Amino acid sequence: MSEILVVVDHVDLPEGVAIKKSTYEMLTLAARIGVPSAVFIGPKAKGAGVAEAVKRYGAQRLYVVDDEDLKSYPVAPKAEALQQLVEKTSQSGGVGAVLITSSAEGKEVAGRLAITTGSGLITDAIDIEAGDDGPLTTQSVFAGSYTVKARVTRGTPIITVKPNSAVPVEADGAGQVDEVAVTVSEAARGARIVASQPRAVTGRPELTEAAIVVSGGRGTGGDFDPVEDLADALGAAVGASRAAVDSGWKPHSYQIGQTGKNVGPQLYFASGISGAIQHRAGMQTSKTIVAVNKDEEAPIFELVDFGVVGDLHTVLPAVTEEVRRRKG
Repeated sequence: MSEILVVVDHVDLPEGVAIKKSTYEMLTLAARIGVPSAVFIGPKAKGAGVAEAVKRYGAQRLYVVDDEDLKSYPVAPKAEALQQLVEKTSQSGGVGAVLITSSAEGKEVAGRLAITTGSGLITDAIDIEAGDDGPLTTQSVFAGSYTVKARVTRGTPIITVKPNSAVPVEADGAGQVDEVAVTVSEAARGARIVASQPRAVTGRPELTEAAIVVSGGRGTGGDFDPVEDLADALGAAVGASRAAVDSGWKPHSYQIGQTGKNVGPQLYFASGISGAIQHRAGMQTSKTIVAVNKDEEAPIFELVDFGVVGDLHTVLPAVTEEVRRRKG
């Protein structure tokens, strides 16, 4: 079976590395189509800890690319590092696919990698299975109106996978660590990061990574307290519709939809959101959808698994109280 490279999605911390759940999801998908191996682009000293984590989800090998020469630049050096690793690994047996988290950075890295390796690219996959002619992916396209099956027909399949697309399954892996030396071209060093600021800590999960999302729209009237209280009770992320963002009630980083972020949580709770097609494009792949809206004719009710016709300022506090009571 071919080796499937899974790029570790992580956040560097002073005491180690926080590996995002999407990495374990991709390792689970990789095991369906080949032999999973992980690729960690980060501090070499933290590689052993990463190896221990990923081998619990079936990674037979961990390639460590020290980021000392890469972290001062945007995505171009990372794409070059992956290109060199793909070429090196192909010489020793072949790469069946490269899986990358479907984030803004991940998709840019994937696009550059596809070009430099002369390969086909599939973005926003929500499932992957083995096919007769290589990995067969499932995508939700045209604002969720169609589900399509697709595969790469040229080169090494480069696939970005949406978070929450699979349930991580633990498996025995060897976790063998291989350090990989890469070179970065002058062209890739054309832009440098001169300053960065960490995201403000909210105590809530990242929106695109969250298993539960509670979002609010125009119906909140600008009062997001019921939305945030329910999110905190559920351990969920908070999102917003474009109407709420345009009104200045929440920053753009909260926006879900065609011009915002795409989410696919296990549970999506829409509060005071009418359900315009632009919003649906960003959340329609959610596993279970619940909506609260005063307008029983709101388009969001065409999409939901459970709907409540009522005032969110009354319904959400009642739900929050019940959730907290059941949690003890």
